[in-house]
Amino acid sequence: MKIESPLYGSLDVEPSKIIEFPRGLPGFEDLHRFSLFHPEGEAPAYFILQSVDDPAVAFHVTDPVGLGFNYEISLSDEETETLALTDLNDAAVVVILIRDASSMKGDAPLRANLNAPLVLNVGARRGLQHIFTRLDYQVDATS
Repeated sequence: MKIESPLYGSLDVEPSKIIEFPRGLPGFEDLHRFSLFHPEGEAPAYFILQSVDDPAVAFHVTDPVGLGFNYEISLSDEETETLALTDLNDAAVVVILIRDASSMKGDAPLRANLNAPLVLNVGARRGLQHIFTRLDYQVDATS
């Protein structure tokens, strides 16, 4: 399957590699199918979560561990069912990276949305966005 992304050009997406988000993502509830890739020629410090349903929609995502952040997420029965998650080894967590839209230069720093990580079942290729109502964390700065 080919999709034409305004940001990344022509992309070949294998149907077997599509990640299904049954509930969509907040603000994008009508978009259910995404492909995960990293830009060619770049070290995979981050990945692109590209919508297959609307090629104009794509998100930068990364492993929160690379940012010094580690989650312990308790999924509800409904979330576990949505993910079709039966083996915790199939679970992966990524966070969406956000750049301030007011920066016209595109050189604004990226921020991670730590309050709403994406939980993926890599085996079943299903995902959801887990939104914390309260996130208790402490960032330790070392010099």
